[in-house]
This record gives sequence, structure tokens and C-alpha cells, in this order.
Amino acid sequence: MAEISRLPGPVADLWEWQYDGACRRADPTIFFHPEGERGPTRRRRDEAAKAVCAGCPVMQQCRSHALQVREPYGVWGGMTEDEREQHYAVAKQRDGFSAAI
Repeated sequence: MAEISRLPGPVADLWEWQYDGACRRADPTIFFHPEGERGPTRRRRDEAAKAVCAGCPVMQQCRSHALQVREPYGVWGGMTEDEREQHYAVAKQRDGFSAAI
């Protein structure tokens, strides 16, 4: 589950970008893998979701949201769950290195 404390408040201006998402016109099942999906099937589904994201006018807002609230599931802003986890790990490593200097 996303970390609720990181979610923006109930102000419409903070959420309105979602109305412009290309994903609103796509099959939502391509953005979230079914339990146990692996290998080429999962990669193909992820690539289909990323293709929708690639043409999305609010991809950056979506990605920023997903990273900020640590969305645990699905493709958001063109990033898979694994890619977001990798982003967090790199940021943690970078921040730890910066703090050590």
C-alpha cells in the first residue's frame, strides 16, 4: 500500500493532472500485473503500459507522484514497480554517500 502520510491532501489542484492521463483511455489491466505473472508475459504487459505512458501529457506529474508516495504496484509515469525500487535504492545510496562526505 502507498504510504498514506505521503499522499497530497484533498485539494483538487493536486490531483487534477490525473484527468489528462492517457491511461484513462486504456485498459487498466495493462498497468497492474496479475498475481504470479512473470517472464516474457509480464515484460510485454509492462512494455504495453509504458507505450501508453510515453505519449501521455502528464507522465512527469504521474512519475513524480508515484515516486513521492512510493506507489508499490503497477506502472506509473512509465516506471514499473522494479524500476521505482531501483530508483529508491540509487537515491538512498547517493544520499548516504553525500552524507558521508
